[in-house]
Amino acid sequence: MKIVITGGGGFLGFKLAKALLARAQLAGPDGKPQPISKLVLLDKAFPTYLPADARLETVAGDIADAATVARVVTADTASLFHLAAVVSGAAEADFDLGMRVNFEGTRLLLAQLRACASPPRVVFASSVAAFGGELPALLDDTTLANPQTSYGTQKVIGEHLIADYSRKGFIDGRSLRLPTIVVRPGRPNAAASSFASSILREPLNGVVSDCPVAPETGVFLLSPRRVTEAFLHAHELPAVAWGARRVINLPGITVSVAEMIAAMGRIAGEQVVRRVRWTPDDRIRVIVRTWPARFATPRALGLGFRHDPDIETVIRDYIADENIKTV
Repeated sequence: MKIVITGGGGFLGFKLAKALLARAQLAGPDGKPQPISKLVLLDKAFPTYLPADARLETVAGDIADAATVARVVTADTASLFHLAAVVSGAAEADFDLGMRVNFEGTRLLLAQLRACASPPRVVFASSVAAFGGELPALLDDTTLANPQTSYGTQKVIGEHLIADYSRKGFIDGRSLRLPTIVVRPGRPNAAASSFASSILREPLNGVVSDCPVAPETGVFLLSPRRVTEAFLHAHELPAVAWGARRVINLPGITVSVAEMIAAMGRIAGEQVVRRVRWTPDDRIRVIVRTWPARFATPRALGLGFRHDPDIETVIRDYIADENIKTV
């Protein structure tokens, strides 16, 4: 079977690609396990350390370009993981760019998927930025989406398109609203939530990090290990498990920024904590305060999705996965 990952050159897309190559098989459109014969990654750029695997193909291109999408999503595509996006801060700063990539790119993908030999399984990475405005203290599966950012709006549009294409039988789609993913390796990106990784990643690597939000700011988060698991688990669930509700809030844990930094100190020492500087940034704070921080996720838990046990485990897993030598 052929699988496509959009955003396959990014951190999560590349991590998912490696997990798929190691797994070697997935449920096909008929629900039966099939060997992965081709894995195509679409992105603007890719890591230099690509695995030497005959099944792997990379395509550097623009997801909002119809010719590129047609080249990647061919009739034999059995599954697609749609992770490509202009992230929150960038989508808010450049409305047209966000709409072009996050909306038009998704629309082009779905239109091309209609031409596949069998309705492919599609896993869409949405976001808890779908919520905003006046919210209850604890959100649950009945809380209505009410995005207060362009990024959140574009993600909700994507969710509705996935649901409608599934209703029509064009695809077998499922949308996952991701919490903030912590800890992301590499450099900070344009996401408003980037600080949540930076305040851990940089100090653990001996670098000073500026925290733009207040210590009491709550963050609803999930680790890279768990979100990769979630993508695969969402794909493998049969269509009957989703029914007409094709979107789900993934489970996560809620911790304050202060608790995150304190946990880092318990693991790596107070000298690491001192590398965090409190530097308020109103642009980031305005975006982040629209995001919910506390969720009850009984549907996701009932379907077998999992969250991390605690923030210390998240930090220790990052140190282990990235071979960090704390200094």
